[in-house]
Amino acid sequence: MTPPPFSEMVAIGRVVKPQGRKGEVLVQPFSDRPERFPSLRAVYVPGEGGAARALEVAHCWPHKGRFVLKLLGVESIDDAEKFRGMDVRIPEADLPALPPGSYYHHQLKGLAAFDESGSPMGTVQEILETGGEAPVLSVQSAGAETLTPAAHAFVREVDLERGRIVVIRPQYLEAAR
Repeated sequence: MTPPPFSEMVAIGRVVKPQGRKGEVLVQPFSDRPERFPSLRAVYVPGEGGAARALEVAHCWPHKGRFVLKLLGVESIDDAEKFRGMDVRIPEADLPALPPGSYYHHQLKGLAAFDESGSPMGTVQEILETGGEAPVLSVQSAGAETLTPAAHAFVREVDLERGRIVVIRPQYLEAAR
């Protein structure tokens, strides 16, 4: 089966640098569940013309909050150096299912945001990890940004099929209206 184009895959990490002398690469995971890394059998990097280039993972092990990947066919520091700064991705179909009410960040980006009264707020541009209890939705509209916690107390509905999310409008915006 032909993989989807690289741009349609989900980024799970970025190659930071070569690690070791036998072609290993050090990867900074993007996932909030990095324990999945050791079970990877293949990752994808950019190929020619926007295609995805598959790389088989021979071994994977944790290293100081990151992961070292030994990729088949990558045998030297010079070979590994070619991957520095590249995202590693997997097809969306390879992502494990989440429990009901949980969503991957890439699923929320691009959703039209509405408040509880149905008024449009803009479009979810980013999900920011702030170190707090919950990530924060960055909703953009006409050059303005609204930040809303992506916590159950603030998110009333996520409808991926209709491309929309309903959130409680932050009180600081209520005062400005």
